[in-house]
Amino acid sequence: MSFCCGASMIGTKGTLKHIRTQIHNVPILFCPVCHHIEVHYLVENEYEILAEYAHGDGAAEVDFIEYVDGKDHLLHDNCVNHEGEEPLDIVRCQIDMALDLLGFAKTIEDQEWEEQLMKRLKMLSARRDKLKNKKTSKNS
Repeated sequence: MSFCCGASMIGTKGTLKHIRTQIHNVPILFCPVCHHIEVHYLVENEYEILAEYAHGDGAAEVDFIEYVDGKDHLLHDNCVNHEGEEPLDIVRCQIDMALDLLGFAKTIEDQEWEEQLMKRLKMLSARRDKLKNKKTSKNS
């Protein structure tokens, strides 16, 4: 499981730009709180090699899937949530996990971890509220 500033990263595929080359269908992880994106660690080396070769060849676009053998069955094994899920449900799941971890941190009396989890919960709560407001404004 990969973590960012406030939550577990969500697994999906996306398009990344390397200098002037767009690389499509790259397995990525992104944070539902701050929207940080990173290449999935299982394909990071392949991505870097493909990006360098594609740029060196002057390619404007390449499809990651065409050049890299499938590891798809392994890519999302460590992801708690996936892109197709409702964003509000994802954030609620993240809050539940953080609360569980907070309870454990209190049990083992790890003050630093408790503080980190409280910060994460504040960020997730703000994200949840923003999603709720967005959803209610759509329904109005």
